[in-house]
Amino acid sequence: MADTCVIVPTIREWECVEAYVENARAHGFDTDRLHFVLVTEDFCDTDGMERMLADLDVAGEVFDGSRREAWFAEHGVAEYDHLIPEASHAQTSFGLLYLWANDFEYGVFIDDDTLPHEDVDFFGTHMANLAFEGEIEEVSSDERWVNVLYQSDHDLYPRGYPYAAMDETVETETTHVDDVVASQGLWTNVPDLDAVRILMDGDLQGQAQTRTTAADYGGDFVAAPGQYLTVCSMNLAFRREVVPAFYQLPMDDNEWDVGRFDDIWSGVFLKRACDVLGKRIYNGDPLCEHNKAPRSTFSDLTNEVHGLELNEHVWEIVDEVGAEAGSYAEVFRAMADALATGDFSDWENGAFLNYCGEYMRDWLACLDAIEPGSVAAAPATPADD
Repeated sequence: MADTCVIVPTIREWECVEAYVENARAHGFDTDRLHFVLVTEDFCDTDGMERMLADLDVAGEVFDGSRREAWFAEHGVAEYDHLIPEASHAQTSFGLLYLWANDFEYGVFIDDDTLPHEDVDFFGTHMANLAFEGEIEEVSSDERWVNVLYQSDHDLYPRGYPYAAMDETVETETTHVDDVVASQGLWTNVPDLDAVRILMDGDLQGQAQTRTTAADYGGDFVAAPGQYLTVCSMNLAFRREVVPAFYQLPMDDNEWDVGRFDDIWSGVFLKRACDVLGKRIYNGDPLCEHNKAPRSTFSDLTNEVHGLELNEHVWEIVDEVGAEAGSYAEVFRAMADALATGDFSDWENGAFLNYCGEYMRDWLACLDAIEPGSVAAAPATPADD
């Protein structure tokens, strides 16, 4: 019986699913455990996607915009369909709702421009990471941010890493870990950089000229409590329990034109919740091959620039709240309240954070409507706790 919901946002290279299923079977991973959810658009070949799943003999469903709208209505939550933006990578949030409604124990995010490495058991490694108990490297810095590429000699900083936290002093030590709730696999080939850093690397096609290989990564690691890190959803496994604190924010389809920070900010929220609750995010293997298609770097910059200043501060806001919370929903509610009610007028597009806070509140309400009592209302944590 399927216990793992594999969420693939796609409008182009949906055939990547074939490689992931082949990898699972080649390494003896039971594909009956996998249920694929392809999140796409009305203009895409949904029939072709369904045929592919049938030919692969794996369970799954395909949801374009019309089918998502019908799903919300069928589950009695049509008033919350605004939570999923149109034509945005943040549509991965629909996969989280689907997972929540169907009681899957695990979720896996896979981007359609990635492929698994043939010599590594992709799903098996993620599951082993989520079950990990033992000694592992713990990373911290004097800027309270961990660069997930810190082991590389290329001096790269990933998309979403604050500019103010660069040139940090890195410290490592060994720690014992026994409660992992998310497994972030990193990437070879095209590094996941923002447009400014890609331009600095001399590339106008959105890819960066620098390439990463498995040699750029040493051992697996965790970020120390109180430290933040970028969480990229192209290669990520997680436990069901984190869903209340893992909403992928409404990017692209908003009046401020803020985009490209859905997984980054959701990762900040998740890390804060993990720190409050004593949980861990595992980083490293399984690596995936990131084959980002050429596109204008300036187009990516246009999508990112409206949120760059906000990205410098989001983590500072959420770091101040939720310390006394006892659940993911309570931590998330505290963060939502801080964003919804804060005065961020000194920052460009600061009102977008108020907008996000309201959507975060709706996220919890939608989850509770799907599974009544699952994230029941709790007193908001004061913003200065």
